[in-house]
Amino acid sequence: MIRFVIIGHRAHTTADFKLDDIAGGAGRLDVLVRCVNSAFFLSHNIRKDAELYLVLLGGEAAPKTVRISGRELRYLNPDERSTASLIRNALLKKVGDTEVRASPGIYVSRMSFAGLMEELSKTSRFVYLREDGKDVREFGFPENPCFILGDDKDLTEEEEAVMSSYDFDMIKLGPLSLHANHCMILVLNEMDRRA
Repeated sequence: MIRFVIIGHRAHTTADFKLDDIAGGAGRLDVLVRCVNSAFFLSHNIRKDAELYLVLLGGEAAPKTVRISGRELRYLNPDERSTASLIRNALLKKVGDTEVRASPGIYVSRMSFAGLMEELSKTSRFVYLREDGKDVREFGFPENPCFILGDDKDLTEEEEAVMSSYDFDMIKLGPLSLHANHCMILVLNEMDRRA
């Protein structure tokens, strides 16, 4: 299983945004929507071996985590608006202590980044995507990797402190800073080429 954790530092945790304004009115949810598409879409198929966690930190209901499982995923279309609608529908669900299914393959919970890291550490090896890491072309991918990256902002000192509680590798994908969704495509392509 290939996992990605994307931290949406301003992404809304409530469904109080218009689908026509996911960049501004939803706290840069557009960045996360592009990450969803990058994680799952192949030319004529969906990646079944991928799982994506969107950690939403914007608004009074923060934190919330939306988990998307390629194995179960249905109704995902390549346009940003319909993907944003699936996320908004998940945010409409009432969540308590346990994860709630919003639609096939999409779940929502109140899990924080720290809680998510603790949970994923049981089954995954963390790989932090950061510009000063080891070059991906010199990196041996672990079994069951979980790639951690920020949205349009880097991880905060507090988030990096959470990461420091676990063993992790740190890699870069090239000499230039890239968009989060582009990083995901490059990682997946690199893994596909080595499979």
